[in-house]
Amino acid sequence: MDRNIAGIILAGGQSRRMGGGDKTLLELGGRSLLDHVVKRLAQQTGPLALSANGDPTRFASFGLPVLADTVEGHAGPLAGILTGIEWASIGCDAVVTVAGDTPFFPKNLVERLAAAADSKPGSIAVASSGGRRHPTFALWPLDVHDALRRFLVDEDNRRVSAFIDRHGFVEVEFPMPASGGRAIDPFFNINTPDDLAIAERLLQSIEQ
Repeated sequence: MDRNIAGIILAGGQSRRMGGGDKTLLELGGRSLLDHVVKRLAQQTGPLALSANGDPTRFASFGLPVLADTVEGHAGPLAGILTGIEWASIGCDAVVTVAGDTPFFPKNLVERLAAAADSKPGSIAVASSGGRRHPTFALWPLDVHDALRRFLVDEDNRRVSAFIDRHGFVEVEFPMPASGGRAIDPFFNINTPDDLAIAERLLQSIEQ
């Protein structure tokens, strides 16, 4: 666990393919998706917070700060990342973000992202698997704040990967473990009811 790194769970998606509502509060194995994510990330970072707009009391059972975007207009994950950086600016050196609908992300995510960031100071360390980048799973140095706010507000650009490409980054490839004869992407995220059914099956084979 690195107590100088804050963890921000991006839990503000609108979940259209799930019929609306808070996807992160759907049940997986008798617990909410968000509960799985919180438990996994809390073992790796210092302070934790949820990035979500709307009534914060719906997350009250988690006992975590709920950060509403400081940029208006529901500007997507980048707005949550920016707000998380602002929240963590006193007492932390960096922020790690994860998606709230991805319950199986690696238990050494923060350790490996931090090591990669140390090898290239000032860069954003971003996770990948199977040759595909996962831009919401990244370590963000706090000093990206001003550039990120300009990118999001002045340029009205909401693409996480576009900002990562512009700023400079180091990519960290995570293995895809085999289970039942198939490769399992640790960054498998739940967007549809079918995905949730797959996750129920994976839960039986992936160590929690």
